[in-house]
Amino acid sequence: MPKHLAIIMDGNGRWAKNHLQMRTFGHKAGAKKIQEITEFCTKYGIAFLSLYAFSTENWKRPKTEVDFLMRLLEEYLDSKFSTYLNNNIIFKAIGDLSIFSTQLQEKIHSLELVTKEQCNGLTQILALNYGSQDELRRAFLKLVLKQERNFSFDSIENALDTTGIPPVDMLVRTGGEMRLSNFLLWQSAYAELFFTKTLWPSFTSKELEAMLLEFKTRHRRFGGL
Repeated sequence: MPKHLAIIMDGNGRWAKNHLQMRTFGHKAGAKKIQEITEFCTKYGIAFLSLYAFSTENWKRPKTEVDFLMRLLEEYLDSKFSTYLNNNIIFKAIGDLSIFSTQLQEKIHSLELVTKEQCNGLTQILALNYGSQDELRRAFLKLVLKQERNFSFDSIENALDTTGIPPVDMLVRTGGEMRLSNFLLWQSAYAELFFTKTLWPSFTSKELEAMLLEFKTRHRRFGGL
């Protein structure tokens, strides 16, 4: 079984278009899907679930859509607070959070703190204003400021947003595209990749379970025989 599952949640906008709705309708549906998939992973025994929610490149989208996504994120954090506690889920955010409003940052940190203190089950990692290249840039800057002279694998990993979290074992992308889109590049060096044409709001725990069963059949060599 994968200890760390990562998902690129793609296809909200196209799903909304297929339903003759605005893109915001798809984002709302996508946010609802997060709970279903997370709860399934807790029952399946997965320890870490990383979800690509908002990338460093997503700021290029129309301001109205970005503003909606920020409001949706705040609403999500408020409405799901008890859900995390009731399901024993630890919440963690990765990415450069400094660009968000003070209010949003406080909501993120509050949920991180409370769930870390009260929960010990699956860790859900939400990537917010995250880009792997930016993460590496920030990591190397930390090492330079610490006057590190030996950039070992361990020192780099300890400077990443995901320090203390195991590498990605299995990475799923919904929506039909077949690329990583700057998501957890370092952490996914030996991840098993799965791509599906299913748009994120239509993705089901049943489809994910089929992927997990296939994962079990794959022989992971990590460069060996």
